[in-house]
Amino acid sequence: MLDTTPAPLSRAQLRRQLRAQRRALSPSAQRQAAQKLYRQLAQHPLFRRARHIALYLANDGEIDPHLLLRAAQKRGKATYLPLLNRWPRTHMAFQRIRPGERLQANRFGILEPRPNRAQQRPVWSLDLVLLPLVGFDRHGGRLGMGGGFYDRSLAYRSRRKNWQKPTLLGLAHECQQVPHLAMASWDVPLQGTVTDGGWY
Repeated sequence: MLDTTPAPLSRAQLRRQLRAQRRALSPSAQRQAAQKLYRQLAQHPLFRRARHIALYLANDGEIDPHLLLRAAQKRGKATYLPLLNRWPRTHMAFQRIRPGERLQANRFGILEPRPNRAQQRPVWSLDLVLLPLVGFDRHGGRLGMGGGFYDRSLAYRSRRKNWQKPTLLGLAHECQQVPHLAMASWDVPLQGTVTDGGWY
């Protein structure tokens, strides 16, 4: 008997499919998702207790954490955005961002702070990192855009078993969940993923 089970998608195929799904969301659906994400996280103890929080600026249909960024700044928390290194080009830093600060586009067209070493903080000294992702599963698996920037920044976690900081939470639209992601050896697992629909 012929096996008609479809072959599992490769990471690249899955990435294309999930990116298309999130980009297909209408502007009003994106706004609603951002508001629901805010309601899921803004009063959660992990967010309330954190003093140093890294977020991102939404791009390519990613769920938008700008309401959380504004809330954190209003509450006097220090907020950080990822900043791609000019050299080595495969690494990134986390730089403090304040309300009204001017940003510039990086080589991928994503806005980021103007480089200032004095405003950068080692990732292991942050309390909470809210990461963008393309796909996630219920086991802490995260499929990113493929550049490996977060995985390289967080690689120290695999060498330090007792290291507690920062808490890593992926942020996603509900439609980005998949049943199971095959993890590569360099993938850094998340402690959870928060969507417009709930916590995983």
